[in-house]
Amino acid sequence: MMKAYSAMTRDELKAARDQELKAYDQLKAKGLKLDMSRGKPGAEQLDLVIGLQSVIQTNEDCFDGSLDCRNYGTPMGIPSCRQLWADLLGVRVEQVMVGGNASLNLMYDTIARAYTHGLLHSDKPWCKLDKVKWLCPVPGYDRHFFVTESFGFEMIPVPMDDNGPDMDLVEELIRDEAVKGIWCVPKYSNPTGCIYSDEVVNRLAAMKPAAKDFLIMWDNAYCIHEFEGDFVPFPDILSLCEKYGNPDMVVEFASTSKVTLPGAGVACMATSEANMKYFMKLMGFQTIGYDKMNQLRHVRFLKDKEHTLALMKRHAAVLAPKFQAVVDGLEREIGPLGFASWSHPKGGYFVSLEVMPGTAKRTVELCKEAGVVMTPAGNPFPYGKDPKDSNIRIAPSLPPKEELEAAVEVLCVCAKLAALEKLLAE
Repeated sequence: MMKAYSAMTRDELKAARDQELKAYDQLKAKGLKLDMSRGKPGAEQLDLVIGLQSVIQTNEDCFDGSLDCRNYGTPMGIPSCRQLWADLLGVRVEQVMVGGNASLNLMYDTIARAYTHGLLHSDKPWCKLDKVKWLCPVPGYDRHFFVTESFGFEMIPVPMDDNGPDMDLVEELIRDEAVKGIWCVPKYSNPTGCIYSDEVVNRLAAMKPAAKDFLIMWDNAYCIHEFEGDFVPFPDILSLCEKYGNPDMVVEFASTSKVTLPGAGVACMATSEANMKYFMKLMGFQTIGYDKMNQLRHVRFLKDKEHTLALMKRHAAVLAPKFQAVVDGLEREIGPLGFASWSHPKGGYFVSLEVMPGTAKRTVELCKEAGVVMTPAGNPFPYGKDPKDSNIRIAPSLPPKEELEAAVEVLCVCAKLAALEKLLAE
């Protein structure tokens, strides 16, 4: 039976370190090349959607009703694809526009428009302001933080728990007029996998920020990504904001990047009709229209909400064993040692691991030397600075299960070795 590190004598810690060093050297000698750095669908998932490429065969297949999707125009997206997204998100079709393959592109453009032109209720473009501050629930999605950092915003970390961001702190921080927005991944949050509680969602929608152009960036990336159990309906933030008198305070995003093909999917944006009219006016200078043929392919392949959720069940059958392999490995190899904890998500794409404070960077460094690539430690925090140096994001989806089990073995040995090094140095 394993003994917790906290209960070991110094001699026992040294013996444990020597044992893990031996195991580490054996793993390095295998010459592994494994990747758990990003939430990429694995090959088996991509095989599920190969039929997407062949759903359009003839000239007659190129029409969405009377709309010829081969030509210019229709910047809001084709009607059938807008309706599909409205059904999946539970919003009105008038609130939806469909873009290209990446929701991150739509998010970046939204921030960029606020910066260069201001939002619907802005007195001036944000680039004309002395300071722009942004709330960042942590641990969170690194690419969100890269976007706001690229515009020079001051990013303020907000702690997360199983219910979502600390709303007492959020409600205190939004009294500052310089605080212009917040990032949110409300369902199966990246990387913890938590689901925002109804109370948190309602408190977000009911906020009365000092900044009249405050913006909730609602990245609903995993809205249909259950891998355990049936689809879980989620509150519609747009209608809640409208209910509380804040109809223009939120912009929602989603995509098929992990439903069909990541590099050739379809992304959407949903917001109030007033916001949409303002955004589309600015967007008219940027594009004549997105790839309507790809939008049409997706509608022909996914068909409707029911068929889309059926496809997600097939994705779940691939993903669930991989996530279980991660949890099983962590519980077996480091659980009894008492120095780490991890999330137990029921959907999404990540497991969030908390190792001994002060050892996350060292753990990831050791993993890399042993041939396992992880997300850089610190990335789930603004500026890449994890104050505890304890969080590691695990992305189980890409490797085949056998490779994943090998990668988790390496991760566990590295986490143990880093913890023992720290304990012996103290």
